[in-house]
Amino acid sequence: MTNTKVLKVDPLHIDPAVIQEAAAILDRGGLVVFPTETVYGIGANLLHKGAMEKLAKAKDRPQGKHFTIHICDKEDVEKYVVGVPPRAYKLMGRFWPGPLTIVLCAPHDKTVGLRMPKNGVALALLASVDFPVVAPSANKADQPAPRDAAGVLAGLDGLVDLVLDGGPAELGRESTVVDLCGLPAKILREGVLPPDDVLLEASKKTVLFVCTGNSCRSVMAEYLLRKYLVDHGRKDVDVVSAGTFAFLGMLPTHETAKLIRGIGLDASEHRAKRVTDELVRQSDIILTMERRHQEELMRQFPSEAGRIHLLGEYIGLEPFEAEIEDPIGKSGGVYADCFLKVKNAIQKLGALL
Repeated sequence: MTNTKVLKVDPLHIDPAVIQEAAAILDRGGLVVFPTETVYGIGANLLHKGAMEKLAKAKDRPQGKHFTIHICDKEDVEKYVVGVPPRAYKLMGRFWPGPLTIVLCAPHDKTVGLRMPKNGVALALLASVDFPVVAPSANKADQPAPRDAAGVLAGLDGLVDLVLDGGPAELGRESTVVDLCGLPAKILREGVLPPDDVLLEASKKTVLFVCTGNSCRSVMAEYLLRKYLVDHGRKDVDVVSAGTFAFLGMLPTHETAKLIRGIGLDASEHRAKRVTDELVRQSDIILTMERRHQEELMRQFPSEAGRIHLLGEYIGLEPFEAEIEDPIGKSGGVYADCFLKVKNAIQKLGALL
């Protein structure tokens, strides 16, 4: 049996030559152990039959148990899965990169686990290859997961080709695994993250309000719904707002801030933001103030059209009264009328959520 090669790598000053050597080993079907923030993992090329057979032998793992694909970019998720639900993007936004494995639906009625580790060495290696890399913990199936290179070698010396020694893993415990293929979400393995935190985040519905500049109407709607939720003891809904043509970082208008203070809330920390792919993907319901906003979002995000609605129509108003006009640049009285219309809409919306 040939001893496993060990290369030290400084996570703060990663040597590209070391990463290239490791990537080449993976490419030709070898096994490379690398650090993550949880424990050390055995990397293998999922598309290489010999590598997967070698991995199964090294792990001494029961057949049929799935391996998690590790990725270096959230955009890679859609390479492997179909029908990603908003709650998955919410979990990615909160916990990735980090110690959460998310199981999602894949083509041909299969499922796949995905994780984006929070470790510079791991991310550098994953970014250097053009094939999917699985990386179960670097231990025999009945042994504890190793936190450092010495622990890896104690169980796998000679069974893997290379160990990238990046020092002790930060957390020393495996990732939490959550299954989002059905409702409600299920914890398949307890790990670093508290199960209740993950399940609470996965169960929340996110409402996104959209106007033009994200300084008047959508801000009113966001804070009014926040107040409604607090008043009704609701913790199952997240609320955000954005604009189709917002000036990034702009404060709410003076009249908007004043009206929000009138209901006991403070919008002084709010900063305008534009609608982005990430915001849309994380939102279960997207509600616009005018039809032109709805049309613009449907043009930009045609695949999400089923979740984009005109607020007034969503709560059942007649078409002629469903739009909420922009008060910007107008009198305090116009602002007050706009605020009242938004407030009435939110009262109806809250009962529907």
